[in-house]
Amino acid sequence: MVVTLRAQTPLHNAAGAADDSDVRPPVTKDDVRIVQRAREILDSPAKWNRADNRICPAEAKTFSLYCALEKATDEVSGNFKHRGAAMQEARFAVEEIAPNAKSYEHRLMGYNNDPATTFAGIQRVFRLTENRIAERLRNGPSEK
Repeated sequence: MVVTLRAQTPLHNAAGAADDSDVRPPVTKDDVRIVQRAREILDSPAKWNRADNRICPAEAKTFSLYCALEKATDEVSGNFKHRGAAMQEARFAVEEIAPNAKSYEHRLMGYNNDPATTFAGIQRVFRLTENRIAERLRNGPSEK
């Protein structure tokens, strides 16, 4: 019984920490590459899925903002994390540019699906995210 409790405690704590919507994990050069790759994946309006549900099939031909970032993360790092640095910085970029961001249940999905969002807006999220990550890399590990 003690072994079971020990096994459950770290999983619970890890899940709680992983679901902090304001977590700001350290960034790496891979995070820049993830955003660049996501921009390549979603490089035309014809490839944009405006009806995101955060389910990203491997065989998809169109991609939401969330799914482009998920696919890029898998391709670059082989290890998708819902609260990874590139994903989080994209969420913060959405908060910065979307007037309705506070009303979105899920920032990336909400912005992607917002009727006011344009393809240019999606590309702006990628640019802002890449710039934010590059700035954090330049400033070093002092940020939380």
